[in-house]
Amino acid sequence: MSGQKRDGATDSSANAMWGGRFSGGPSDIMTRINVSIDVDKRLYRQDIEGSLAHAAMLAERGIISAEDRTAIEAGLRKVREEIEAGTFRFRPELEDIHMNVEARLVEIAGPAARRLHTARSRNDQVATDFRLWVRDEIDALGDALKALQAALLDQAERHAEQVMPGFTHLQNAQPVTFGHHLLAYVEMVGRDRGRFADCRQRLNESPLGSAALAGTSFPIDRHGTARALGFDRPTANSIDGVSDRDFAIEFLAAGAITAMHLSRLAEEIVLWCSDRFGFIALSDAFTTGSSIMPQKRNPDAAELVRAKTGRLIGALDGLLVMMKGLPLAYGKDMQEDKQPTFEAADALMLCVAATAGMISDLTVRPERMEAAAREGFTTATDLADWLVRVLDLPFRDAHHVTGSIVRIAEERGCTLDALPLEAMQSVEPRITRDVYDVLSVERSVASRTSYGGTAPVRVREAIAAARERFL
Repeated sequence: MSGQKRDGATDSSANAMWGGRFSGGPSDIMTRINVSIDVDKRLYRQDIEGSLAHAAMLAERGIISAEDRTAIEAGLRKVREEIEAGTFRFRPELEDIHMNVEARLVEIAGPAARRLHTARSRNDQVATDFRLWVRDEIDALGDALKALQAALLDQAERHAEQVMPGFTHLQNAQPVTFGHHLLAYVEMVGRDRGRFADCRQRLNESPLGSAALAGTSFPIDRHGTARALGFDRPTANSIDGVSDRDFAIEFLAAGAITAMHLSRLAEEIVLWCSDRFGFIALSDAFTTGSSIMPQKRNPDAAELVRAKTGRLIGALDGLLVMMKGLPLAYGKDMQEDKQPTFEAADALMLCVAATAGMISDLTVRPERMEAAAREGFTTATDLADWLVRVLDLPFRDAHHVTGSIVRIAEERGCTLDALPLEAMQSVEPRITRDVYDVLSVERSVASRTSYGGTAPVRVREAIAAARERFL
């Protein structure tokens, strides 16, 4: 949390900030370790928004005068204008965004500004600011993730019939369509959006009015300030209100899972772009060259998305470790909650945008996909299913027969649909020429008509349904 938490009169000097309790100033090292303004100045908008709501409530409850409220509100808007114009001077000796804003407010509004901190502490102030910031970030991420889903759906629709190998263990398994493969990521991102929405719902309670930890004796209206700030309700317990950082942990947890999904897609993009796969190509917009090898086109955007996932996971781990030993209510340790959260959120937003850009940018190389889909006997399961369906073999027996036929094809260096009928009949004499109807990759893909399957007709239905669900 930003700044040490003791209520007291605000002054422009560091010593006077704590009022009469302290007679000397902090050491240089104490100042350096204690200051947080370089990080938490990012909360200026939320801090001013919370102060405006607090001032309005104090006036409505008769705790400050209407004249003081007017002066405070005008001063806060002036401070916001200065910060956004880049003319505001942030002063490290004032430690954090709260004291920087308040000190400037005193200069602008005079004595009225000294009444603003009535019935609140920086403990509940920063908890409120931080919740507002995370809530805003969730809303922005929701829009970005929705745009990523739209990009995936557009590519899936263009390639609903494009055959490619599906993999397990990174080995050719069964043929699928590229559209079907991309739809898997649409579902992942949908769950990511759901986790952020759940986080938003739980965090949307206002700590403002919890004061330092015990509440306040002033007749404040916590429900009113909660409504003014767009919260659903005030937090029910003042100790929990100032000491809870679950909302930041949950935000980082949702972010880490999202980043993990992006990293999986980034890894596939790296593979698909490689000479060994050659399934897709990225343009100059999302690749870089080599300083020594003129032929290179490197998928650096995808590689960096893959790498930045570590930041999200590290931020989550760091915040969990920081919180796990803290007794209630507030500890200065909590000042360290914002920097990793800010940095993780920035990294995630950049990764989402880069991934959406790469998906929209990529060009499919159908001949490479189709050739790869025919390698590795990917229609072997179709042969086993045919033996079950037509010859009434138990599946385990059909599996064994198919394995023997695959071995023969492998020895002859041919695909299953090019293997002579006599060779198959040497393993199972009842096999007929009709078996070839299921051995091409196109027929294999078309046959997978179960709900959620890869058949193009199902893929197109799934795309339409996903647009309805997510967009």
